Amino acid sequence: MNYFTFTALPALVLVAACANGDMPEAQEGERLFADNCTACHDYRGTGSPQLIGGQAAPDLTRISARNGGEFPVAQVLSQIDGYGRGKVSTEVMPEFGLLLQGELVPIEVDGTLTPTPRPLAALLAYLESIQVP
Repeated sequence: MNYFTFTALPALVLVAACANGDMPEAQEGERLFADNCTACHDYRGTGSPQLIGGQAAPDLTRISARNGGEFPVAQVLSQIDGYGRGKVSTEVMPEFGLLLQGELVPIEVDGTLTPTPRPLAALLAYLESIQVP
């Protein structure tokens, strides 16, 4: 086995394990956003002055701007699915873990292809598409 085979084989197995590899686009995530997120984050994702649990909903169009111009994929995935819960209570940001189940697609997270439920990947694609400087 050469170096390429040894290093590329796990990635190929991962991609093969993920359904058909048909990656969701921002429009698919936009529909999920409209159904689940607009009550707090507005239909444009710009947040809401309305206080929820004592906090205003953040402007989701400025995630990259708040992170030095980089879109923090792992952080966003954790926030949406509730896995990284701790700093934000469930009264402020509901957990969407059960809603975000389904076929898996490979998403690159910190340089590693990670099997991610399609709806979660779609929301991620949408949020990344609405970033402003």
